[in-house]
Amino acid sequence: MSATLPVKIGIIGGSGLDDTDILEGRTERYVDTPYGKPSDALILGKIKNVDCVLLARHGRQHTIMPSNVNYQANIWALREEGCTHLLVTTACGSLRDEIQPGDIVIIDQFIDRTTRRVQTLYDGQATSPAGVCHIPMAEPFCNRTREVLLEVARSLGVKCHTRGTMLSIEGPRFSSRAESLMFRQWGADVINMTTVPEVVLAKEAGLCYASIAMATDYDCWKEHEEAVCVDNVLKTMKENANKASSILLTAVPQISQMDWAQTIKTLKSVAQSSVMLPKH
Repeated sequence: MSATLPVKIGIIGGSGLDDTDILEGRTERYVDTPYGKPSDALILGKIKNVDCVLLARHGRQHTIMPSNVNYQANIWALREEGCTHLLVTTACGSLRDEIQPGDIVIIDQFIDRTTRRVQTLYDGQATSPAGVCHIPMAEPFCNRTREVLLEVARSLGVKCHTRGTMLSIEGPRFSSRAESLMFRQWGADVINMTTVPEVVLAKEAGLCYASIAMATDYDCWKEHEEAVCVDNVLKTMKENANKASSILLTAVPQISQMDWAQTIKTLKSVAQSSVMLPKH
């Protein structure tokens, strides 16, 4: 069945997972937003005839550290471009024996340990939307979109964990061993530096957001394993980036053939009803 609502897929590529070659007929568009400029140009194109917009989270030259990513501008720009969905990729460390480097995790929860980030589009600035948004976050990710990613990963034979709690740290440093062990005790499964506030802002924007997290290392909690370092992270990402690309290339056309009208209506209704407007 064709979607009754036009679907456009935004793709936010994380470290090593932002290859523009997955899009056909690419054009670039530099945009501005009420929050400033996004991380880079929006790359417009198609995956199997489905309209997509790709954005490199850290810039295409990877010059923007996690704390300095303009998450507000990124989400705003993708919504203004007409995106209904956001499929994002992120490298992460594993906090569990069973999540091995190279495994994919379709995360469903997060724990926030960031300290420097604006987590709302309703930030009180003159150019921002009016009001204060108290967005519910019990279910941060779009479960319908997650199910598509999981089904696709299984069909491709990619080792994939059906759920996981992502702990987002401020960075850019990695964790101390004491922190890594504490995060395990808290129930976190994987760790990165970018899920928060990206997922929160996407929820405020009423977008179907799902994340493909790729484990690259065991952080530093695991005895007899080499502690996380940039070289090993990049090596694992390079070896496994094709997994995330394969999932995206297969998932996008599947998503486009589904009817998302009610899902998107519900997301937008929740976002709108979460805003407390100023009293007059």
